[in-house]
Amino acid sequence: MAFIDLAQVKVEAGTGGSGACSFARFKYVPKGGPDGGDGGRGGSIYIRADMNLATLLDYKYQTIWKAQRGLHGKGKNMTGRSGEDLYMPVPRGTVIRDVASGEIVGEAIDPELPILVARGGRGGRGNARFATSTHQAPREWEPGGDGQERDLELELKLIADVGLVGEPNAGKSTLLSVVSAARPKIADYPFTTLEPNLGVVGLSGARSYVVADIPGIIEGAHMGKGLGLQFLRHVERTRLLAFLVPLDAEDPQLVYNRLRSEVASYSKLLSARPHIVVLTKRDVLAPDAELPAIDAPQAISVNVISSAANTGLEDLKEHLWRLIRTERQAEEVTSDLA
Repeated sequence: MAFIDLAQVKVEAGTGGSGACSFARFKYVPKGGPDGGDGGRGGSIYIRADMNLATLLDYKYQTIWKAQRGLHGKGKNMTGRSGEDLYMPVPRGTVIRDVASGEIVGEAIDPELPILVARGGRGGRGNARFATSTHQAPREWEPGGDGQERDLELELKLIADVGLVGEPNAGKSTLLSVVSAARPKIADYPFTTLEPNLGVVGLSGARSYVVADIPGIIEGAHMGKGLGLQFLRHVERTRLLAFLVPLDAEDPQLVYNRLRSEVASYSKLLSARPHIVVLTKRDVLAPDAELPAIDAPQAISVNVISSAANTGLEDLKEHLWRLIRTERQAEEVTSDLA
């Protein structure tokens, strides 16, 4: 299935039904009063998070979404049926933006809290509503109100605990495949990963966290080079970044500095996120070989692993869990204070 993380759609809420102009015509009631019913309300459109979705693929092929219109009122004071509301399912973490104004309408996070994006038109009043003691046979009625229409941009930003950041062939996909049940494409050429992958890391005691692997970052990614700019937004939601530096790189320090620079150029806020350094491919060096020193004063730690040889992985998983738990607790305290 294709991974689509950006889509533009047009939403059209339902028009309200018009009120009726009618007078009672019953046997033995030759001059019945006005009995025109009101029109039904037009259906509104909501966007709702769906935990089972992982892409905006549906909105690539269907770009216009319309809610039902309300039915017109009828005689005998019968109100027209209201149009059904339309719910558009999107992956959790989808940001909704109004195209015309650029304003953020909302973000789909909780499936129980749908976001209203287009309000349905009100139903028009029937002539029975206009009857008064001095105006007993009104012929006035109201048309239904128009439903709201707008163009929306849907942008998916994956939500994960840990974001794996590295250059092509740094071992991100391999690491994700050995610490979780995810099965990303793995090969020995650059840009094997063409779309983000999510994996759930399970630990003992029913502990778990989510890791995101994004396509490789190259120099100039923040300006659109390679695939970096297209997918860097997917690490904006992570609690922690893990910079992967392969030990077979010609200059590991330069690789780390380049990754930090690209992330900082993309977002200062993202650059300030807690991070660790993971030296990958330990198996390519001799067991007694001296490891290159990485100058990373802002990093929480420097970890050494080999996904192929399965060394250092358990320690890394537990280390990440402790860091994530600390971040979650800090978020809960901040939420309580707010």
